[in-house]
Amino acid sequence: MMNNYFIILASGQSKRFNSNKPKQYITYRNKALFEHSLDKAIESKLFKKIILVVNNKKQIKKKYSKDIAIIKGGKERSDSSLIALKYIKKFSPNNVLIHDAARPNFTIGLLNKLINSLKKNKASVPVIFSKDSIKYKVKNQLFNLNRKNSYLTQTPQAFKFKDIYDLSIKQKNIIQDEATLFIDNNLKINFIKGEALNNKITFKEDIINTKTYFGIGFDIHRLIKDKKLYLGGVKIPFHSGLKGHSDGDVILHSIIDALLGAMRKKDIGTFFPDNKNKFKDIRSPKMLKPIVDILNRSNFYINNLDINLICEQPKVSKYRNKIISSLSNLLNLDKDLINLKGKTVEKLGLIGKEKAIACEVICSISQ
Repeated sequence: MMNNYFIILASGQSKRFNSNKPKQYITYRNKALFEHSLDKAIESKLFKKIILVVNNKKQIKKKYSKDIAIIKGGKERSDSSLIALKYIKKFSPNNVLIHDAARPNFTIGLLNKLINSLKKNKASVPVIFSKDSIKYKVKNQLFNLNRKNSYLTQTPQAFKFKDIYDLSIKQKNIIQDEATLFIDNNLKINFIKGEALNNKITFKEDIINTKTYFGIGFDIHRLIKDKKLYLGGVKIPFHSGLKGHSDGDVILHSIIDALLGAMRKKDIGTFFPDNKNKFKDIRSPKMLKPIVDILNRSNFYINNLDINLICEQPKVSKYRNKIISSLSNLLNLDKDLINLKGKTVEKLGLIGKEKAIACEVICSISQ
């Protein structure tokens, strides 16, 4: 790893987004918008430190490792950028990438290209060409711009730290991106091919274009003495456990079937047949993981889960928070998108006699 640092600017006021909640904190593909950039930077393992610049540190609810610094930004974007550059100066960085949190769809491949470009350049910026005809207005006169010579710049933008720091310190005007500093000072920028999907989310309409699918899952198992009870991946203190080829976790089994149903991928028995000894006594989180991997590889994300746990005992209310936390970790899904309800059957049937537990799940996924 070279001495690379990644700055994520997430302190904007989002006036054009027209929302009571700042844009960078809205839920996009089951995460806060800024988290997509943060998670990709972490996953890339290209950076010694990642700096998240926000307008209110109290709005960041998750705890991150010491390699993630969360600092308060300024009034304008350029102010926040300079604050972050001043912050990392003490680490003597070689390279710095500066990124707008409103662009969640860049790839790790783009990060690699930008950093490699800095081996021979002081500045590297991704660009794409406009698909639309561009007009430029000077006073009351309109001019047509040649699309072939018109660049749309994206972020992340990559720089040798000393060069961008020196330019930022001297800058007195408000700028829209750091490339502007090099252009205004007639300094060379290496433009690389950007990514068509690396679009900036500016208006609410920018996040609506998705396909949504629904799935239903159901499972039921008998209770037997002297077996551990697992529900939602949590070990529950109880006199009996659920009989099954696996650990009998009806919540996770129902979630698996709901996800498979929404993806049109048959059912849990297709992936984990109960006549295979290798799945004997398997823990259900190990069954869930490959299904989540399929979900991610297919570019699906979960919108929400609604769960009915049907039993007389144990009482769901006592373990609801633990189970939701477990599901949140297993699915990498915000807790607010998971609902767990407890239902009884008024003492009727096997469930009413406390001889079985059932679960049903409805999920919504988008692509």
